[in-house]
Amino acid sequence: MRGAKSAKWVAIAAAVALAATACGGSDDDNGGKGNGSGGKIDPNGIVKLANSEPQELLQPANTQETAGGQVVRALWTGLVDWTTEGDLVMRNAESVESPDGQTWTVKLKPGWKFHNGEAVTAKSYVDAWNWAANSENKQKLSFWFADIKGYEKLAPEEGKPTATELEGLKVVDDNTFTITLNNPVSYFNYKLAYSSFYPMPSEAIKDPEAFGEKPVGNGPYKFVSWDRKKKISVVRYDDYKGKNKAKNGGVDFVNYQTLEAEYDAVASNQADITTQVSPTNLPKYHEDFGDRAVDEPMAGIQSIQLNFEAPGWKDKSDDELKALIKGISKAIDRETITKTVLNGTRIPADALTAPGLKGTLYGTGVGNESISYDPAAAKKLIEEGGGVPKNTMYISYNADGGHKEWVEATCNSIREATGVECKGDSYPDFQSDLNAREAGKTKAFYRGGWVLDYPVNVNFLKELYHSKAPSNYGKFNYKKVDEMFAEGDSAATLDETVKKYQEAEKYLLNDVPMPAIPLWYYATNAVHSENVTNVHFDLANFSIVEDVQVLKK
Repeated sequence: MRGAKSAKWVAIAAAVALAATACGGSDDDNGGKGNGSGGKIDPNGIVKLANSEPQELLQPANTQETAGGQVVRALWTGLVDWTTEGDLVMRNAESVESPDGQTWTVKLKPGWKFHNGEAVTAKSYVDAWNWAANSENKQKLSFWFADIKGYEKLAPEEGKPTATELEGLKVVDDNTFTITLNNPVSYFNYKLAYSSFYPMPSEAIKDPEAFGEKPVGNGPYKFVSWDRKKKISVVRYDDYKGKNKAKNGGVDFVNYQTLEAEYDAVASNQADITTQVSPTNLPKYHEDFGDRAVDEPMAGIQSIQLNFEAPGWKDKSDDELKALIKGISKAIDRETITKTVLNGTRIPADALTAPGLKGTLYGTGVGNESISYDPAAAKKLIEEGGGVPKNTMYISYNADGGHKEWVEATCNSIREATGVECKGDSYPDFQSDLNAREAGKTKAFYRGGWVLDYPVNVNFLKELYHSKAPSNYGKFNYKKVDEMFAEGDSAATLDETVKKYQEAEKYLLNDVPMPAIPLWYYATNAVHSENVTNVHFDLANFSIVEDVQVLKK
């Protein structure tokens, strides 16, 4: 996603305020306390949020990056959401319950409607999931339905689907459906917060492409228009049944080419909110914006990940790859880069999971052997690995996301410690960067940022490093890792699942070639214009746009 992907937690910035109650939006009116002025509110004012172009059409199960995700989250409300403490809250669901972790019963809150007037029913969910899981519909998040009984018939490893419906989904009545999984999954109710599980009206399945161009959701905003690579507009949906009703008249998601351009637009009140401040402006954003600078916790991690099928690298043995990746990791001076280039707004990473997740290994020291800065050891490990192919490595990144500075600093650190030539490989925008990853065109390493979809350590491991995970762009593939994930999924309780995944994380850090080199943990550092107040962000760095209030001019 933009700056990250598709994490929850404790503060990681110098000054943080836990303002948002839930990921999808708070239920309370903060009245602008904490940022912005006390001017009169225009309930019909339009918020201008700086964004970038979504990678794909606006379909819930085909959106796995932040630009599209910000829009999808405005248009839809799912069954559940989560709080900053990692607890579930019901949204469109009245309840989600299971006696054994394998059979789940979902009861919906009655009376909800899609923006076209069609009722949101149990069938809306079941039909949407059946369609999204079917491999012929080419939804990127199809794998998220793999837990449900019958998935392998809709998304076989080879050949065409032999079924059109997931065997494990059953409609009981208009407001009730059941989900039967292949095996118990203790955290399945947490997964239901993700966009892949959103409902869709019948028109979405009749003409998916037209629907993706003009989506119809069930959330606090309804779609108006999409001017490609310029702006997406949504307006408040006045018949919305959820508690997180919009406190403004709508949102324009306006495209900008760089974070610096976003910053300048907000400073001149041409845009209202940018969700991140670039390294260039981090030293001065508090001075420039005063109480309109926003520092809040964010559950995410920045990393660099190897394309295991890249030329030269794919010919290395496991032992050689393990030594090379570990050597590169130990050549990166995270402490200095976060203090200087990132102006002290990030915390050096010491694990693959972020702070605040259930089961995070942050702060435990289990990754120190593979992550701690040690130039001498780094050089020796690279020699043991037979050397970096052609003694040159690349880190690809999107130029519109404020990454150039830290990529250059990371390359300098690697070069000085080991003598390996390191170069940044930039793509003009996040869309083209993702397309290159998916096509396997990255030359070696790529920027692998990730933010939470649900607040359990599973989300930072299985969704990235399972051999079939849609976001496993590097093609990391180890049978034992998949087996360890399966053991965790089948554990009887959430606590047991978390422990099993902690074992898997330790294994990934120390016993196989690391699938990613952790760099640092994210924070939300944002700014807003003089036109708006009550600006806050959830733990995935999405602006809680429904809570933003526009001031009368």
